[in-house]
Formats: sequence, structure tokens, C-alpha cells
Amino acid sequence: MHNFQELLVWQKAMAIAEEVYLLSISFPKEEKFGLTSQIRRSAVSVPSNIAEGAGRNTNKEFKHFLGISSGSCNEMFTQLELAHRLKLVHKDKVTPILNNLIEVQKINYSLINKFSK
Repeated sequence: MHNFQELLVWQKAMAIAEEVYLLSISFPKEEKFGLTSQIRRSAVSVPSNIAEGAGRNTNKEFKHFLGISSGSCNEMFTQLELAHRLKLVHKDKVTPILNNLIEVQKINYSLINKFSK
């Protein structure tokens, strides 16, 4: 069992989730049940799966949840890119979040590789 709050990957994922929530406030009301909901769910899923996996009994289980978290990172990346392409948000607001997301993915993959050995 790992203390998820001490994990850098969880801390960074939480910061991204917060940024995404604040960013999505500006989305049009008609997107409330569309892209806004979807992007927020994926943003919450990343740190949530890291936390859930950290609380499991084995590193194999933790690795499984890190994999789910990686999938949610890819979802969120896609949704942020789509929000930009649909002109719901300016590129200068999305780029820092995408860069942080890439960093989270790299840390996540490093942990997955660590638990694969």
C-alpha cells in the first residue's frame, strides 16, 4: 500500500483536475452534458485511479489502476484538443494543461514500468 498523497504523479494530476474544472467553467451552457461533463470526468479519473490503485494490496493491482489512469490521460488530452478545435477555449489556455498532462503520463509510465519488473 502506498500513500497516494505523497506521490508526485497524484499531486500533479490533482492540479490538472483543478485547472480543467476552472477552464471548463467558460464552456457554453449547451456543453454542460456534453464536453464539459466528459472532460471533467476524465480529469477526475486520473488522480482517482492513482489513489485507488495506491490503496490496493499489491503492486500488480496498483499497476492496473495506473494503466486506467493513463487511458484517462489520453481521453482528457483528446477532449482538451477538441475544445480548442471547437474554439471553446484559446490555445494559450490549453497548452500548459496539455504539457502538464504529458508530464503526468511520463511519470505514470515510469511507475508502470517499475511495477512490471
